[in-house]
Amino acid sequence: MKKTPKKVAFALGLVAAFVALVVAGCGGGSSSSSESSATGGGEGNAVKASDSGSGGTIGTAQVEGLGTVLVDSEGMTVYDFTVDNGTKSECYGGCEAAWPPVTTTGKPTAGEGAMAAALGTTKRKDGTLQVTYEGHPLYTFAEDEAPGEANGNEAEGTWFALDSKGAAVKGQATGGGESEPANEEEGSGGAYGY
Repeated sequence: MKKTPKKVAFALGLVAAFVALVVAGCGGGSSSSSESSATGGGEGNAVKASDSGSGGTIGTAQVEGLGTVLVDSEGMTVYDFTVDNGTKSECYGGCEAAWPPVTTTGKPTAGEGAMAAALGTTKRKDGTLQVTYEGHPLYTFAEDEAPGEANGNEAEGTWFALDSKGAAVKGQATGGGESEPANEEEGSGGAYGY
């Protein structure tokens, strides 16, 4: 039984360290991070980011509690970071570890429900191409473990899932697990709100 409190304390320490890393990486919004911090210890994250958006295909799927949202080719919810300056990403270092950018090696493609004309790319500090939608650089969230999850929606008031028109989706996902591709007609558009 003595091992249980140690395991709990260790797990709590890991969670606290992860939260501190996310807050430090995403809270500032400063663009003064060095090139080495963007590419140094984060190379493994760059690989994960590439894999998460394999081929740069963006489509839509239903997420319980949010409705139809944009997803990458693996069905994972993609997010907009409102701190980004237009198509220029402001998410590097610890932020990039928690919010891997959706990257591609060529022209991104539109999957079911996404608008091909809304897709584009922006060059990141390390030279990789990040997928954009209606001018928003796209990211996944490290704590979304399966399609149909949107655990990062409204995080810090700066991270939002996007609908098929590129507008922020408000609310919290209520389900998890597998999502179904969106087959409903697109709803009313609405503006970006900013």
